[in-house]
Amino acid sequence: MSLTLSSLDHTWLIDLDGTVLRHNGHLGTGDELLPDVHAFWQSIPDADTIILLSAREEKYRNSTLEFVTKSGLRFDHAIFSLPHGERVLINDVKPRGLKTAIAVNVARDAGAGTLVPLMIES
Repeated sequence: MSLTLSSLDHTWLIDLDGTVLRHNGHLGTGDELLPDVHAFWQSIPDADTIILLSAREEKYRNSTLEFVTKSGLRFDHAIFSLPHGERVLINDVKPRGLKTAIAVNVARDAGAGTLVPLMIES
């Protein structure tokens, strides 16, 4: 799967468990990066903002973010202790027609790498 995005800067809201890290790995033998996550991360332009989302309890914040950082994944913000249900993004449509909200669901533990290559519209 690939995305076609505008040339504007973007905000990425990325769930951790099952998308970037093996689902509930922190409760067992430890966190594990899913396949091709590095390639996906490298496709995100440096000017873009990355916000990590997780239902993990706040007590796992430091160890999780330390693992993410040591894995070479940059991020700008992280929100923990979110509900386990759906995440709903509501945004407007620009007057010229650009839809400013995109949602992508990937199979659990398939990894965000399924989004490579990322395509930027010029």
